[in-house]
Amino acid sequence: MSELILKLKFLDSKTDKAYAFIRMFLGIALLIRGWLIISNPNSLIELGVQRELFIWVSLIGIVHIVGGLLLFLGLFTRIAALIQIPILISAVFYVYKHTQLMMGGESLELAILVLFLLCLYFVVGSGPLTINQFLANKKS
Repeated sequence: MSELILKLKFLDSKTDKAYAFIRMFLGIALLIRGWLIISNPNSLIELGVQRELFIWVSLIGIVHIVGGLLLFLGLFTRIAALIQIPILISAVFYVYKHTQLMMGGESLELAILVLFLLCLYFVVGSGPLTINQFLANKKS
């Protein structure tokens, strides 16, 4: 039992890496979401977005792809998070307004979680394992 506790204490020093892996996962998830929106914009229209806003739906997909890639790489992380926060705010308060928590499928709680993580990365920054860090180490 004490060996397990020692191994877990070793992991306590790796929380910065865990923060970076969450950022990378969020970036990949947003990139995939953007790709799905671009490939099937009717999915958002079915959620209640008016067909007249089709150009904005395409823009949302592009922002998710670009922002997700930047988040994954840790490049301009705060800007990548900032440009996606209004999209997630509108998703939480407009697109998912007719849904409830724990409904499954396109869920409100997932949109709230992504919004929270984007706000966190906007405020705190990217953490380790970034392109910026790699380039700084390469110059040194």
